Amino acid sequence: MAATFPMLYIDVFLTCQNAILNGVLITRQNRRDKEYHFQDWFKDRLTSLQATIPFNFEQPGRNTYPDFRIVQNPEGYEIKGLEYPGRYKDYDSNSQVPRGYHNGMTVFYVFGRYPKNAGSEYPVNDLVICHGDFLNADRSYVHKNKSFRGFGSYGDILIRDIKMYVAPTPFGLLNGVESLITLILPADYPVDNRLVPVGRFSRVEVTQMVVGYSLDMQTNTIHPQFIPNPSAGTVHDFIAYRPAILQTINALGQAVKMKSTGEQEDALQEAEEEINLDEQDGVN
Repeated sequence: MAATFPMLYIDVFLTCQNAILNGVLITRQNRRDKEYHFQDWFKDRLTSLQATIPFNFEQPGRNTYPDFRIVQNPEGYEIKGLEYPGRYKDYDSNSQVPRGYHNGMTVFYVFGRYPKNAGSEYPVNDLVICHGDFLNADRSYVHKNKSFRGFGSYGDILIRDIKMYVAPTPFGLLNGVESLITLILPADYPVDNRLVPVGRFSRVEVTQMVVGYSLDMQTNTIHPQFIPNPSAGTVHDFIAYRPAILQTINALGQAVKMKSTGEQEDALQEAEEEINLDEQDGVN
C-alpha cells in the first residue's frame, strides 16, 4: 500500500510560514502575469517540502480545480492571491463554488496578500490557509455551466450561463488574521504539538437557501429562488492555529475571532462597492 501523510496540511502550512519569515519573495514572470505568480510561489513551497517528505503533487493546468492535488492523500489546494491595498475581503470563483470537499478530495484554500503595484519581486504580507468548509459547508451542489441558443433578432445567438461565485475571504470574516500567518481547521481535525490554538469560533447555517434564480433580460433584474434549508441552525466549529515555535518567543500575535454580524456586513458592502468600481473601470 502506498504511503499516506495524514497531517500533510500542517507541513504545508509550516513550510509557507518558514518561507515568509525567511523573506522568500513572490516572483512575477512578466507584467501580464496578474494571477499565477502566487500560485508559482506556492508550487515552490510544495517542491521544497518534497526534500523532507516523499509525497507527490499534480498541477492539472490553468483554470482547473483545485489548483494542486496531492497524489498520496485525497486533498488539494486552491490558491487565491490578493492585492493589498485593494479588493481582499472577497474573491471571485469562476470554476467551482467554494467548498471543503470536491470529488472525494478535501480542499484547502490558501489566501495570501501581497503589495499592490509592486515590481517583479515582492513579499507575502500575510497568509491564511483554511479548510474549505469554513467558506461553505454544503457538499450537495454540483457546479455546471449551461447554455441555450435562440437569442437575438435572427435567433442564432447562444447564451451561456457561466456562473461567477463571489465569496468572502478569511480577511472579510475574521479579526486577528491581518499581518499574520494562520491555519483554520474544523474543530475535530487532528493536529500535533507543532501548532497552538489562537482562536475558536463557529459559523451557523442560514434558514433559507438559494436553489435557483431567474434573469429578466428586458429589465436586467435577477431574482433568486429560496427554499427552507434542511440544515438550518447547524453549527460548524473551527479552530485557528499558529506555529507553536512562535509561542516560545512570545510572538503568536492576535487572537482570531469572527467579525460581528455588523462588521461582516460592512466588509461585504465594501467589497461590493469595489466590484462595482472594477466593473465601471472595465477590469472584469
